[in-house]
Amino acid sequence: MRTPAGRPARSDVAISGMGVVTPAGCTTEELWSGVSAGRSLAAELTHFDVAQHRIRIGCRVRGLTDDGRDRPWQPVLASKDARRLDPFARYGLAAALAAHADAGLPEASAARCAIVVGNAVGGRTTSDLESVNFAARGPQAVRPLMPLMTMPNAAAAQIALQLGWHGPALTVSTTCASGADAIGLGAAMLRDHRADLVIAGGCEATLTPITLAGFGNLNAASTRTDAATACRPFDESRDGFVMGEGAAFVVLERAADARARGARLHGLVAGHAATSDAYHLSAPHPGGAFAADAMSGALADAGLAPADIAHVNAHGTATVHNDRAEAAALAKVFGPYGIPVTASKGVIGHLIGAAGAVELVVAVLSMNAGAVPPTANHTRTEPEMEIDVVHGAPQPVALGPALTNSFGFGGHNSSLVVTPA
Repeated sequence: MRTPAGRPARSDVAISGMGVVTPAGCTTEELWSGVSAGRSLAAELTHFDVAQHRIRIGCRVRGLTDDGRDRPWQPVLASKDARRLDPFARYGLAAALAAHADAGLPEASAARCAIVVGNAVGGRTTSDLESVNFAARGPQAVRPLMPLMTMPNAAAAQIALQLGWHGPALTVSTTCASGADAIGLGAAMLRDHRADLVIAGGCEATLTPITLAGFGNLNAASTRTDAATACRPFDESRDGFVMGEGAAFVVLERAADARARGARLHGLVAGHAATSDAYHLSAPHPGGAFAADAMSGALADAGLAPADIAHVNAHGTATVHNDRAEAAALAKVFGPYGIPVTASKGVIGHLIGAAGAVELVVAVLSMNAGAVPPTANHTRTEPEMEIDVVHGAPQPVALGPALTNSFGFGGHNSSLVVTPA
């Protein structure tokens, strides 16, 4: 890894634990198996009546409580307090506890342990349900716990309660870039010695009637009725994203500290950068100029050149304008067809505030496996997109750094660079 002239030495930040709750399953092994297969996990939604909706499909979490395996979050999720949490907070709590267990339950002074959670909308499931109750039966029908269940910081608070950590418990909300920004902020806290141990990631649960209706009316989601082929990142026939739900968290430590305690390291968070398009609330800046700046900034933060990156896990929503903007940005940074690109949303859907964290985990798994997962439902790249989209089968790559992108409504751009440990 290069160190630019004039930069003082800084601590490497290691990923010592990873935990996930996803439509592919609730272990990293299940997530890797799902994305490696390159087949969409979308299905018609059955947890509410979708008959009147334009959008009737989504990617729901699988295997959270029904597989019978001994996992660290099962007793917690079965508790009375956890049953009162909105699904987004339950997903976040499960993934965070799984990451902590994967890291070997590391300890530090409780005041020096921090939590950073990315989330876009908070307790939308509870909010929708209580709105229906209010409309049907009036104010007395609304549950007293509603304000606590819907607050966006509920996941961060619950993780702190479960672990007994007294350092910062922060919530980052940059829509679809939230999870990536949370991990970037967590890494910075360690480098700046504001914390000695950090759990960072994202969680989201937005597969609700009102949210589905809103995205359908916004014309952002795919209107295809065949769930398995609906989401088509970077494909010339794409027509929008498929919504998903879930969570992913990582345990971050200074690499020297993690090695000193004999921890297994999944990789290093080497660089992060964030920019704003300042252009439009839903449309990306044409040409992806500021998305390219985020990528270049993350590379500079890592002390790397574009040629050092082995593959990119793209934001790849399968919306017409976002894919075009990201493709232009990738070509600007890496050159036309300069690097293998994959988009996990074709398999697991768009997890909104959790997307960046889940895709960071996928990038780490890909890096360590030496294989880039195929992009589901991709057959032909739009001709003006000068990018090498991996599809059909996993593509072998040499062990090397990876970059992952997350771009959010409101013009938020976030890029992370991970390197082998």
